[in-house]
Amino acid sequence: MRRTVLIIEDDAGIRRVVNLALAAEGMEVHEATTGEDGLALLARRTFDVVLLDLMLPGRDGFEICREIRRTSEAPVIMVTARSDSHDVVAGLEAGADDYVSKPFVAKELSARIRALLRRSAESSTQGNVSVEDVEIAPRNGLVLKAGVPVALTKTEFRLLGELAATPGRVLSREELLERVWGYGYFGDVRLVDVHIGRLRKKVEADPTNPRIVVTVRGMGYRLGT
Repeated sequence: MRRTVLIIEDDAGIRRVVNLALAAEGMEVHEATTGEDGLALLARRTFDVVLLDLMLPGRDGFEICREIRRTSEAPVIMVTARSDSHDVVAGLEAGADDYVSKPFVAKELSARIRALLRRSAESSTQGNVSVEDVEIAPRNGLVLKAGVPVALTKTEFRLLGELAATPGRVLSREELLERVWGYGYFGDVRLVDVHIGRLRKKVEADPTNPRIVVTVRGMGYRLGT
């Protein structure tokens, strides 16, 4: 099945480079020059991955990303000229799954997209795991809190699933980066920390005092107390 990618980017040169690189990988690429145009395309059809520039005319990428997250589970890779910590974290907290900084190498971007697509397509064969009032059902792609389904992104679900696969065992940020995002050599552990924070807001009774996704200082994270 041919994968579809939506590029929301106002720079024609960047759109052209990305389009050529991804088309060479056999992907079907659609383009939007504004956030509003991108949202309109997303309303008409589904995409496997969205590449989203943060510095867009009109509504910026942060706002567009939050809007995407209200209606779509598609992985979002933000493309940004801002590589400082504040903007990267803000973009991830808005709902992005990953980021690349301009200028970027097309092959690196392709590798990140392939990793996200591969991880999104994989299914786990492990059984259900329960912690507190949360039940994780990897085979069904469900997470229930007090019996009510929790709306997680694919990346959040994958992250929780990896912790559930080894309950009680501590997984380092680097291990989670490799397992969830599919790469370690050019990854950023901030991806893990921000997604853990987003996940806790959805599954914990008190995200400031987590009992389901627990931090082990100096080591990483584990499932359960």
